[in-house]
Amino acid sequence: MKKSALQKARAAYQPKLPVVLTGAVKAVEGKPTHSVADQDDIKALFPNTYGLPEIQFEKDPNPAKGSTPINVGVILSGGQAPGGHNVISGLFDGIKKINRDSRLYGFLMGPGGFVDHKYVELTSEIIDQFRNTGGFDIIGSGRTKLETKAQFDKGLEILKQLDIKALVIIGGDDSNTNACVLAEYYKQINAGVQVIGCPKTIDGDLKNEVIETSFGFDTATKVYSEVIGNIQRDCNSAKKYWHFIKLMGRSASHIALECALQCQPNVCIISEEVEAKKQTLNDIVNSIADIVAARAANGNNYGTVLIPEGLIEFIPAMKVLIAELNDLLAANAAEFATIEPNNRLSWVADRLSAENAGIFTSLPDGVANQLCLDRDPHGNVQVSLIETEKLLGHMVARRLDQMKSEGRYVGKFAAQFHFFGYEGRCADPSNFDADYCYALGFNASCLIRAGVTGYMSSVRNLTKPSVQWIAGGIPITMMMNMERRHGAMKPVIQKALVTLDGAAFTKFAEQRDSWAINTEFVYPGPIQYFGPAEVCDQCSMTLKYEHAAK
Repeated sequence: MKKSALQKARAAYQPKLPVVLTGAVKAVEGKPTHSVADQDDIKALFPNTYGLPEIQFEKDPNPAKGSTPINVGVILSGGQAPGGHNVISGLFDGIKKINRDSRLYGFLMGPGGFVDHKYVELTSEIIDQFRNTGGFDIIGSGRTKLETKAQFDKGLEILKQLDIKALVIIGGDDSNTNACVLAEYYKQINAGVQVIGCPKTIDGDLKNEVIETSFGFDTATKVYSEVIGNIQRDCNSAKKYWHFIKLMGRSASHIALECALQCQPNVCIISEEVEAKKQTLNDIVNSIADIVAARAANGNNYGTVLIPEGLIEFIPAMKVLIAELNDLLAANAAEFATIEPNNRLSWVADRLSAENAGIFTSLPDGVANQLCLDRDPHGNVQVSLIETEKLLGHMVARRLDQMKSEGRYVGKFAAQFHFFGYEGRCADPSNFDADYCYALGFNASCLIRAGVTGYMSSVRNLTKPSVQWIAGGIPITMMMNMERRHGAMKPVIQKALVTLDGAAFTKFAEQRDSWAINTEFVYPGPIQYFGPAEVCDQCSMTLKYEHAAK
C-alpha cells in the first residue's frame, strides 16, 4: 500500500491506553442492570443476557500466570466511521498480549461475510498497514442484518471451523442490537462463543452515562467544521450568499449541534427542539427568513444555516405522515412497485388518512417522491436523499418575496446548497479517536478474557487525559427498548437524542441570538495530529460541556 508522508508519520503514532489497561487487569462487577425502558418485554426476549452487572477493570495485583491462546473474529458493520482500524488494531494487540499465539479473523464486507464464510486472518503485516488510518477498507463493511436463526447457525459453522471463541461486532445501535440478539442465541444453545460490541457511529446517538460518546463522532465533526469554517470565510469575503448546509444525523442532531458550537453559524436548526415546540415547516421557514431580514437591515446579505439530515422526521405533522407512509409502503410494497411513476403520488394519497393526505399533497412533488423512495434496511425513509436544504432555501426565498411586498424586507437573497456526509466518514482519525478506538478494541480483548458475553466495550472519563480513562463493559440489554420497525415492535438500542436541558444545547441556546444577527464566525481549520496537546488531543465540545462537572 502506497502511503503519503502524513500516513507514514501517522503509522508511527502509538495510541495512548488508559493506565489500567497497561498491565494485568481483573473485572470488578457492579450492580445488576435493567433495560432503559420496556423492562418486562426486554427481559422476556433476553432471558440469558438480561440483568447482567456493569463491569469495571482494575489493576490485578495477583495475575494468573500464563493464558491459553484464543481465536477471535471481528466484523465491521454499517456505515464507516473514523477510527475503526484502530479498534481492530487494539483488539489484535490485546489478544496477542493474552497469548502470542492468539489469532484474529476478519469477516469480509460486514455481517454478510460472517454468514457467507468469507474471511481473512489478520496478521501483524496486515494490521500494521492500517494503524491510525481512516476508513474500513482493512476488511470492508456491510449492512446485512443478523436477525435470523439460519444466519446465526450458518455463522456458527465458520466459528467452529476456525475455533473462534469470541466475536467482536463493531457497529452502531442497530448493529449492536444484532450483536445482543446473537449473544442471547449463542448463550441459549451453549455454543461456547462470546459476543462483544463496540460503539460506532458518527451521528453520536449511541451513548449514555457509561458510553460517553461513539467513536468517529469527534473526527467527523471536526472535518465538517473545517469545511463549514471555510465556507464561512468565503461567505464573509464575498458577502453575497446564504449557504444552506445539511449535515449527517438522521435520528439526532448531535453533529449539527457540535458543528454549531465549533463554528458559530447564523442559524442552526436542532430537530429535537423543533419536535418539542411542535413547530411546522412554515414556522422554521419564517424563523430563518426573519434572521435573513434582520441581517439585511444591517447591510449583511449573507450567512450560514446548518440543517440536520433528519429534520423532516422531527416536524410533528411530518413525523405522523412518515410513520403512516412507512406502514403503507411496507404492507403494499409489491403493489406499489407496479404503479407507474407518474401515478405513484396519487396512489399514495388515496390510501392515506385524510389529514396526512392533505399534508402529503401540499408538498412539492420532488419532496413527496423522495418520501416514497425505497426504505433503508431498517424500514425507514432515506432522509439523506431528501434535499431539505434546497426545500428550506426555496421556501425562505418565497417568504422573503412576500415580506418585501409588505415592506418588511429590504435586501438581496441568493442561496448556495451543500450536504456534508461521506466527506467525514473515512477521515484519518483525530488523536482523540485514535486513542479512544484503540482503547475500545484493547478493552474488548479484556472483556473476552473475562469470559463475558452480550457486553459493549466501554471507555469513559473521556474529558480527562487518556491515561485516566476508565475501562470496562456494560450489558447491551441495558441500552435497549421496544420500537416499531417494519410495522412490528422490535427490541432495539434506544437512540440518544439531543437533550434540550443538556449542557451542550444550553450553551448553544445562550449564544445563538447573538450569532444570528452578528457575524461571529469561527474558522476551526483542519485536524492537527502533531503538536501541543491543547491543539491536537482535545475531545469534542459536546463531550466537554456534557461532562464538565465530572
